[in-house]
Parts: sequence; structure tokens; C-alpha cells
Amino acid sequence: MNGKERDMGGAIKRGLIVILVGIIIWFSPVPAGVKPEAWHLLAIFVATIVGLILTPIPMGAVVIIGVMMTALTGILKIGQALSGFANSTVWLIVSAFLIARGFIITGLGRRIAFHFIRAFGKKTLGLAYAIEASDLVLSPATPSNTARAGGILYPIVRSLCSTFGSEPGDSARKIGSYLMKMEYQGVVVTSAMFMTSCAINPLVVELAKKTANVSLSWGTWFVAAIVPGLISLAIVPYLLYKLYPPEIKATPQATQLAHTELEKMGPMSGREKKMIAVFLVILTLWITGEWTKLDATLVALLGVCVMLVTGVIRWDDVLGEKGAWDALFWFGGLVMMAGQLNTLGLMKWFANTAGGSVAGMGWFAALIILILIYFYSHYGFASLSAHTTALFPPFLAVIIAAGAPPYIATLTMAFFSNLCAGITHYGTGPAPIYFNAGYVDQKTWWKFGLLLSFINIIIWMGVGFPWWKILGLW
Repeated sequence: MNGKERDMGGAIKRGLIVILVGIIIWFSPVPAGVKPEAWHLLAIFVATIVGLILTPIPMGAVVIIGVMMTALTGILKIGQALSGFANSTVWLIVSAFLIARGFIITGLGRRIAFHFIRAFGKKTLGLAYAIEASDLVLSPATPSNTARAGGILYPIVRSLCSTFGSEPGDSARKIGSYLMKMEYQGVVVTSAMFMTSCAINPLVVELAKKTANVSLSWGTWFVAAIVPGLISLAIVPYLLYKLYPPEIKATPQATQLAHTELEKMGPMSGREKKMIAVFLVILTLWITGEWTKLDATLVALLGVCVMLVTGVIRWDDVLGEKGAWDALFWFGGLVMMAGQLNTLGLMKWFANTAGGSVAGMGWFAALIILILIYFYSHYGFASLSAHTTALFPPFLAVIIAAGAPPYIATLTMAFFSNLCAGITHYGTGPAPIYFNAGYVDQKTWWKFGLLLSFINIIIWMGVGFPWWKILGLW
């Protein structure tokens, strides 16, 4: 048996496991309080997730089969099954890929990368902190973490990788794998640090008010998050640097190299100037979106259209951006299934069941148990909004009913509603952008996502609780 036949045999075995998982759940007794169609959709959703883990076929193909099965089995109508592909976040992801393409093909990304290298390029770790600091500065004024990490920072990170000769494949570990994973984990932290740094945070504020009559101001959120947040931003890149080290660690010649290369590039070309003009307009509209009421996805699509009309990118460039279209298929399908599970009431049932299991416990034990369930239940969500909408109110109500101080319960859940996104490659908008870049395989992504989730939980509870006590929040 040759290698190709062995690979085919392994793929068939993995595919059979996926099918078996779905069949077992489908024909298992439906729990009381759960609609049969919700249980059957769960079977397809879990089988799809297992398929993404085992990858008997490419991820996009796994998800499109799952989408097809939701309609073929009659659980959803075909319009409902395809609704995820109209999701605005999905198209923001696609647009971010195309904006990144403009940075790469015009050379503007390379130019920006050399400026970064000239300023911070002596050490890889210093470069990582510089990227993270850019994210932190932008985050208070950028409510979409997808716009921030995907549209603004991803093109720069991607260009830095290429500058050091690190591309997906054999050269990924030079520096690209580390920078991609580091920045994604960084945006997870910055998303938790400001009320305006992630789209779900205003939703959290509203849900906390309605569920527990807890009011969170912008200042309260910021002061409560700043200490554990800065500690996370200091520790996570360093820890990842030690556990997942890049091959390139010191680049003492980088400053001179960057200076030389910038001289070779000469003045900015016309396409570069158009690209930077479009980028600055997109950035301005994203930052001011709270006042202009312009949707982040609309702004991104506007930017892509202007890039096409002005010749910054060509239609062939759009068609050739495989990562964008792959993300459209698998992320759109997952968003649809997660949303439909919420609509059918399965997530509310799950939250209520989990809450009943800690009845009679002390408030601290109940808080720990429920917050961990809440955190790691995000493995089943492809959207922070869906996760928060479905589980935040019942979990918060149960924790406070157990006797937890309302602000402790609310702040912990608010911050963990963002931090939980770091565990998977589909947990929030920027995830598929960085994962689909191809530098980190899925096993590694999940392994370090789980490990760093432990670190963030320890920091945000171990440091956060005493800090909030000092602030008088409990």
C-alpha cells in the first residue's frame, strides 16, 4: 500500500468516526425539555466539529456537508441552512482577507513591515510586544475585534512574516507561526479590556443591567480590567515565545536591513498611496462607527470596492484569495448552526441544567464551577454574540442566586465572554483570518489555546479578584 492509499484509508476511517458520532447523538434519548429538532441539530453540529478536528476532508467541505444535512434531514429549511453565509461578520472576515491582499500586492505592507523592523526588529519578542501594543492602543476606539485584528493588524503581521522569509509550510516556524498565534491571543485579551473594544461588550452591559441590575460604566470596566489585562499582555507573548519558540530570535542586523530595503523601494508608488488612503479612510470609519452608525462590514466592503475601482487590486486577486472563500464556507456554516441551536432553545436548556447542578453550593464554588462551564462551552460556539446572548443571562442569574457579589459575578463573566474566544480557531471573527493564513496547524492551535486559557483564567481571577476588592467592587 503506497502513501496515497494509506492517506485515503486514514481519511475514510476518520470520516466514519465523524458519521458515527453524529448517529450516536441523533439516536440517543432526547433529554426532557429539549425539542427533538434541537437535539438532531446538535448531532449534526457536534459531528461537524469532530470533522473539523479530524479533517477527513478539507474544513470547508466538512462544514458544507453539515449545512446540507441540516436541510436534507428537514431540521431547517434551505433558506435557514444558508443564512450563515449572509452573516455580516463572515463577510467582514472575507473583506479583511481582501484588504490584506491589497497590502501585500502593492508592497505597502512590506514597506510598513520594514518601518516596524527598523523601530522594533532587534528581537522577535520585542517585535511581538510592539504588535500587541498597537492592538492595545487601537482597541478602545475599535468596537470590532475583527476589524482591528483582521483589517488593521493582520496585513502588517502577514507582511512581517514574508519579510523574514517565513511562509506557510516548511518556513512557517521561522517567525510566522509565533507571530500569528501571539497576535490572535493578544486580541482576545484586548477585547476584554475596554467596553468599546469588542462588539459584545455593550451587549454584556445591557444583559447585566436587565439580569442582575448591575450597571457597568466605561470607566468601571476599564479600571477593573486594566491590571489583569496588562499582566496577561505581558505574560502571554513571553510564555508562548518559550513554549512555541520561533527559529529567529535575534536580528541585530534588522535595523540596517530595513533601512537598506526602504531605500531600495524608493518613494511610494501610486498604488501604495491609493492603498494607504483607502486604509486610513477604513480605519477612520471603523473607529468612528459608534457615532456614524456605519456598520463595520459595510465599511470593509466599501474599502474593497474602492480598491477594485481604483486598481489597487484586480478581480483576479479577489478570485485568487483562497483563504477568504474557505473562511466564508466553514465559518458561515458554523455561525448558522450555532445560531439555530440558540433559536431552538438548546443553549438555554444547557445553561439551566448546568445551573441546577450547583444548587446548595457556596457562592465561590458555584462561581468557579459555572464560570468554567461558561468559558469552555465556547467550544460549541462560532460566535461570541451567540454565546453571550444564549448563556450570559442564565449563568449570571444562577451565580448571583448562589450568593456571589453581583459585581464579581458580572465582571468575571464579562471578561471571560471575550477570553474564551482564544481556545479555538473559530471562536470569534479574527480566528479564521489568522488560522487560515496557514502558519499554525489545528492541533497546535487548540493545544496552545487551551494552555493559554488556563493562564488567562489564573491571571484574571487570581489578580482580578483582589484588585476588584481594592476598588471596592465587592
